[in-house]
Amino acid sequence: MTQLAIACLQLELTDYDNLDLCLEEIDALLRRFPWVQMVLLGELAVPGPDPGRAQPLPGPAEDAFRESARRHGIWLLPGSLYERAGEHVYNTAPVIDPDGAVIARYRKLFPFRPYERGVTPGSEFVVFDVPDVGRFGVSTCYDGWFPETTRTLAWMGAEVILHPTMTNTIDRDLELAIARASAGCHQCYFVDVNVAGRFGNGRSIVAGPGGEVVHLAGTGREVFPLRLDLDPVRMARREGWHGLGQPLKSFRDSTVEFPPYSPEQRRSPYLESLGSLERPERSGREP
Repeated sequence: MTQLAIACLQLELTDYDNLDLCLEEIDALLRRFPWVQMVLLGELAVPGPDPGRAQPLPGPAEDAFRESARRHGIWLLPGSLYERAGEHVYNTAPVIDPDGAVIARYRKLFPFRPYERGVTPGSEFVVFDVPDVGRFGVSTCYDGWFPETTRTLAWMGAEVILHPTMTNTIDRDLELAIARASAGCHQCYFVDVNVAGRFGNGRSIVAGPGGEVVHLAGTGREVFPLRLDLDPVRMARREGWHGLGQPLKSFRDSTVEFPPYSPEQRRSPYLESLGSLERPERSGREP
């Protein structure tokens, strides 16, 4: 049996400076559950949804999380931070190992446009290995709406997708369906941690390799540790979920070419007919 003890922190955020709150919650978690090996927070848990609060990386918030990870000896994904790099701002999720080293930084591929303004998309996928456990992939919030992101992480060998989220809108229910479908279609764990309070409506979800719900949180603050067993992932990929479909093998063996995935063909006449990517305005509003 290959397991990892992971804790998800769905925190109630009320302001734009939550660093002390996040660090205190991590300390309290490890005092109560010292067996936890990895901690995951929601998207933008520290700065809130304001790109104007971006800071270079490495920076003060990331350094504080590095010290926390080192002190507790845990893997730590502190949600994401707005990163300023020259003239660009990225929505960046650091991956910190138990020695306090940043081993990767994932820049969100699909900022929530047209609402997440002034944020540059990333261009690289991130997977990392936890020794003697398995391979983990990282995606962030709106990335989940694009199955190509999860497909690529699975193609790279990810058995668990870590997916920090900040959602306070009516589409959270649909995101729960996406999380389950992503897990089932790619035969992996999908760990989607939302925030609560002012900036999020909670309902974090952990889905397993058959799309089953391992845990569904409520709408307020909730801290939930659990053990992920990677053996069912490997069995599902090898033999199918309950001996049924093996979609990763079918995808591997297929000779189908998908026109939307070709840069030369992506901008089809139909997609062009949808118009530009803009925030909707009130119907009938005068310019």
